[in-house]
Order: sequence, then structure tokens, then C-alpha cells
Amino acid sequence: MTGITKGLRTEFEDVWLLGGKRTPFVDYTGAFGKISPIDLGIKAARAAIEQAGVRAADIDFTVAGSMAQASFDAYMTPRHIGLYAGVPVDRPAHLVQRICGTGIEVILQAADHISLGRGQLALCVGTESMSRNPVAAYTHRSGFRMGQVEFKDFLWEALLDPAVNCTMGDTAENLAKQYDISRQQVDEFAARSFARAVRARDTGFLPGEITPVTTETFAIDGFTDRGIRLPRNIAQVDADSHIKPSAYEVLAKIRPAFGGVQTGGNSSAVVDGAAAVVLGSAAYARAHNLAPQARIIAGVSVGVPPDIMGIGPVPAIRALLDHTDMTLDQIDRIEINEAFGAQILACIRELELDEDKVNVNGGAIAIGHPLAATGVRITNTLARALHQCDGRFGIASACIGGGQGIAVLIERAALT
Repeated sequence: MTGITKGLRTEFEDVWLLGGKRTPFVDYTGAFGKISPIDLGIKAARAAIEQAGVRAADIDFTVAGSMAQASFDAYMTPRHIGLYAGVPVDRPAHLVQRICGTGIEVILQAADHISLGRGQLALCVGTESMSRNPVAAYTHRSGFRMGQVEFKDFLWEALLDPAVNCTMGDTAENLAKQYDISRQQVDEFAARSFARAVRARDTGFLPGEITPVTTETFAIDGFTDRGIRLPRNIAQVDADSHIKPSAYEVLAKIRPAFGGVQTGGNSSAVVDGAAAVVLGSAAYARAHNLAPQARIIAGVSVGVPPDIMGIGPVPAIRALLDHTDMTLDQIDRIEINEAFGAQILACIRELELDEDKVNVNGGAIAIGHPLAATGVRITNTLARALHQCDGRFGIASACIGGGQGIAVLIERAALT
């Protein structure tokens, strides 16, 4: 992947990340297994609004993302998240879909509206229930012939790109072959991701972005109550469930999932969760005496060959740097979604990244990848990581099934 891809490039004026929170990310069919992604989104949104120090009544619009139709009211996802987070009824909401890049796209679209003066305050939410992905049939509306009843696991089937007859795992294996990445190298990277996440959890960094989840009711005047109900034996969920010490020796014993280097231990964890941030203009921040986390500078989305979709962050980051006339040595922290260990190693090699700057608090292999929530999480994590290291610039990026890449450039806040 050489050269600079054109892509869709956007630069923003006067857009600030005022604060953000997320739910814990919980393993597939775990404590969040029966909770609607809308309710997880509402929980994260309410916490982000509180953390940012803004009034929900001041929010001009809601942008939300969720990939799977994981509840019967899925059509209402962005609207209900906004309403039950306290956003006034006259403020609009819309849904974004860019698969694994959805969360970053949510932020880019909201930033664009603010940059163009269409509003001063935006609620941005990504939410996903991987557990509630349906078992579905698409061809039975008008009946079916004997012996031709077809119900399939949507979550499993969605991992296949029929354009190239290639699963998402296969795309990582293609990159492993192209970049000569060994099983040992992938497992070693995964072990490092787990170790970094354990450290970030134990030192308080990750808990600092998490809002604990309990059984609760979301009540808004004029609307039917909705809320979260945890399993009977669980009073509270306050930590990511997939993070645990995972030594190389343990990971090396796991069987390959796609006949090559990728396993269930060195691929992104399948989890449920939601993340939210609030974006605002400098004028709003000053008027309300707020201290923003970061400035949203620019974003890029690009296309790549579907059979190596995992390389997407490479041309996206290159195009982003080209668009902003910056170089990689100016970037202090980088978050790249760890869809697969071989995938992110290919990106690191192609870009010649300093691994001490990449996913320093662990990544999706350890923390998990609830599709639409991930981009919101890694952007908020990135902003906090810049404060953690007293850095200035950071990039969050993700590969995207079907063959795309997306990236956003932020700067640690220095609003005066």
C-alpha cells in the first residue's frame, strides 16, 4: 500500500471533545447479553453528558451508530438514545453506518455539523449488542417451499464478504501471508495487548472512562419507561470482562480459527457495550466555563481491496497526514482498532510505527470490539491518553469490513 489515497477528507473548525464515558465491555452472552443496545447507548450518553458538564437541554442534535438490528425498535435507535438521555424533543437524531468505522464516522459527522455552524453541541453515541444479533430469514415474507426454510446466524454470516468470498478472519490471514507475519508474532502482540490493558485497568486509567451499570429505569415525562435489567445475581457491572492476564504461553495453545495465525485469543473479543462523547464549539465551552479534552482537527475515510480490508488504517492515516500537512513523528499517540493481531501488525509494519505509541492502554484484543461503539471508545481513550503522556497530537483509526479505512486527528485541548 504505497502512495497517498485520495479518500474523503474533511477538516474541522472550532470543534472540541468536551467529555465522554462508556459502559464496561462485557463478553458475548454475558451480563449484558439480553440488554438492548439502545439502553446501553442511553446509559453511556447520560454518563457522557454528566462527565462533560453540559446540560442535555443544550444539545442541538444526536448522532448514533449501531450495526446489528438487535432489538425490534432498532429503527428508533438514535432518536430514543437522544430522548432518553434528556435531549429536547425538538432536536433531531440520525443513525450512522460504516461497520467497524461507525464510531469514528459518528464523531466526524457531528464535528462537520458543528464546524459548519449547524449547532453548538452534539451527542455522539456508538452502541452494539453482539449477543442480540438475530437468527434471521430474509426470503420468507411470501412463504417458502417445502425443505427450503432458511434461518441463519446473522452475526456469523455477516463476517463473510461475498464480493471476494472472504471472511473477515481470512482477510487477516491474507495480510499475514503478504507481510510474512508468524503465529508467534501475532500471539506475542496479543499478549502485549492484554498486559497493557491489565496495567491500564489496575492503575485506574480504564476505570476512568467507564460508567458502572446497574439495574435502573430511564424515565422521561411523556414517554414509556425503559431501562436496564441485569441478571438476578449481578448487582453491578463496573469493569471490562475480557481483560485478564494472558501470557504468550497460554495464547500459543489456542487452535487456529481460520487455518492460519489467527485464533480466538489473538483476535478482537466479541463483546457488548456502548460509548458516548459530547462535542461542542469553543464558544459554547467558553460560555459555560468548560475544560475540553481535545480538539477534533480532521478526518479521512478511504477504500482498500476487500480481501485485505485490515490494511485500511494505512492509507487513511497517510491521507490524513497529507491533508493536514503533518508527519508521523508529530503524532504522540495512535489508537488503531485491533480487529485481528495480524491485521494491526501489518499496519504497524507498513507505516513503520513506534509500537510504544500504539494502543498503549491495550486494544480490542483485550478490551473487545462492539462494532459501532469501538470508534467512539478509541477516540475518547486517545484524548485521555494524550493527557496521560502530556502529548499534543493523536490519531484514532480503524479498518472496515468490505474494504475501507477511517482515521481522525485530534489535539490535546489547550482552549483559553
